Amino acid sequence: MNNHLSSMLSDWQKFRTSTQWVLGTVYLTEGSAYRKAGAMMLVNGNGQQFGLLSGGCLEADIMRNARKAMVTGKAVMLVYDGSDEDDLSFRLGIGCGGRVHIMLQPLLPGNDLGLADLHASLQRRQKGKYFQKIGDVCAYFEPDSTVSLEHASIEKRPDGDWLVTPILPEPHLLIIGGGMDARPVISLSHQLGWKTTLVDPRAANARREHFPNANVILRHLDDSLIAYIHENSVDASVLMAHSISLDAKALELLSRSSVRHVSALGPRHRFAELLMQAGLKEVDLPFDVASPAGLDIGGQLPESIALSILSGIHAVLFRKHSAAVARLQAAE
Repeated sequence: MNNHLSSMLSDWQKFRTSTQWVLGTVYLTEGSAYRKAGAMMLVNGNGQQFGLLSGGCLEADIMRNARKAMVTGKAVMLVYDGSDEDDLSFRLGIGCGGRVHIMLQPLLPGNDLGLADLHASLQRRQKGKYFQKIGDVCAYFEPDSTVSLEHASIEKRPDGDWLVTPILPEPHLLIIGGGMDARPVISLSHQLGWKTTLVDPRAANARREHFPNANVILRHLDDSLIAYIHENSVDASVLMAHSISLDAKALELLSRSSVRHVSALGPRHRFAELLMQAGLKEVDLPFDVASPAGLDIGGQLPESIALSILSGIHAVLFRKHSAAVARLQAAE
């Protein structure tokens, strides 16, 4: 199950008219909680759920209450208190110990809560803000290219309180080189719900049968890649072609693109060679660089290296302080 919002909405779009649906949203947390404000899940009349609002402790009770929202056509408000021994969530064994406030909004005929607009924007990899009126069946989406990674917040208005959730598409990763060690990178990226594009001009590499989960496979490493990166909102790239000439060519193209981060496989002196062959200076690159790629987790096998690379990229894209971020800051 892919818990990214875009995947959840794609499932909803496929079956939106065949059954009833309810949107569940965490709108407030107090203390520790598995998911934060703005987390969403979808429940349908067939008993299926898409996404999570807890670590799995509360979902059965949430789905039971979702039935009430379907029947009444009104929002159902829930509070789970993990610190109260008399509360249901405590008896269910919720481990975080905090209080979670959840709103269940039924999708009604003629009122899809703005989810169609939200889904269309995510398909276009467009940022925005999602507005939900707390305690009511009212919501809408507004595109906004300036949205950052800030958390959801409650906005007080004359007509009531509204939850405002920043919406960003899932990360899009560009992998240069389709050798065997790229397979777990693509596979793990797919499990994370990320979009992946694989580029390798060599006929023997990046074969579809070896990369069934790659969203796109490209065969041309030329200026067309710059336009592709811009049009498809590529966030980060990994140089792992095991070819100085190919990686250097890719680095030169990336230096003229809109990517935010590049991870380069191999030792630091190899990246210096890439820069020299590409005719570039690291200080002039418009993106962060991790060379060697990934976090130092002591792995040697391709699967561990893939985990290391993606962990480092995740830390950078989501702006979390980690060894990868510290290393990047130290290099500045």
